[in-house]
Amino acid sequence: MNPFGDAVGWLTDPLNWHGHRGVPALTAEHLAISGIAVGLACGLAWPTAVWLGHLGRGGGLVAVLSTVSRAVPTLALLTLFAATPIGFGDRATVVALAVFAVPPLVSYAHVGVREVDRDVVEAARGMGMSAAQVLWRVEIPLALPLIATGFRTAAVQVVATASLAALVGGGGLGTIVNDGFGLQRPGEVMAGAFLIALLALVIEVGLATLQRALAPGRAAGMIGRTVLRKRPS
Repeated sequence: MNPFGDAVGWLTDPLNWHGHRGVPALTAEHLAISGIAVGLACGLAWPTAVWLGHLGRGGGLVAVLSTVSRAVPTLALLTLFAATPIGFGDRATVVALAVFAVPPLVSYAHVGVREVDRDVVEAARGMGMSAAQVLWRVEIPLALPLIATGFRTAAVQVVATASLAALVGGGGLGTIVNDGFGLQRPGEVMAGAFLIALLALVIEVGLATLQRALAPGRAAGMIGRTVLRKRPS
C-alpha cells in the first residue's frame, strides 16, 4: 500500500483515537501547549507594543525585535534550552513558541495603536480625557482590528510549529510524526502532518470567523465618529 493509503488507514483505525496516545488526547495537549505559549507572548508583547504605539515611539525597536525574533529558529532555541535549567519537554517548547509568537503580536499592536487617526485622539483630549482614558477608550478600540489580526497570525503559527515539542520529549500531535519517522512509517508521518495542518486551518478559520462576528472594525468606527461628534468647537 502507498503512503497515502497507509495514512488513510492510520486515520481510520479506531485504536489511534483512544487512550492517552490517541488523537483527541494529543490534540488537547497540542492546544494546551499552544495556548499557554500564545498567552505568555501576549502578556509580554501587548503592554510594551501598545504603550510605545501610544507614545508614537519605538518603531525602530519594534522592527529590530521582530527581525531578531524571526531570525532565531524555534528548533535552535529548543536545543539551546536543553543546556539550561529550562531543559526538555513541554516547558521548553512553551518558552520557545512564546518567543516565536512575539513578533506578530508586537508589530500589529504597535502599528495599530500608532496609526490611530490623530484627529480622533486630539478630539478625545479636547474632551478632557486623560492619557490613560485616551489609550483605553479610544486608541485600543480603534486598533483592535490590527491587534486581532496579529493574535490570529501568532496563534496559527504557534499551532503549526508546536509539533516540534515531540523532538524534545514533549507532547502534542508532533508525537505522531516523530513516531512515524522513528518506526519508518511514511503513512503515519503523513497522517500526523495532516492532523497538524487541519488543526492550524481550523484555528485560522475559527479566529477569523470570531473576529468578523465581533466586528471590531465597525465598533471602532462608531467610537471614532462619536468622539469626533462630541469634539468641542
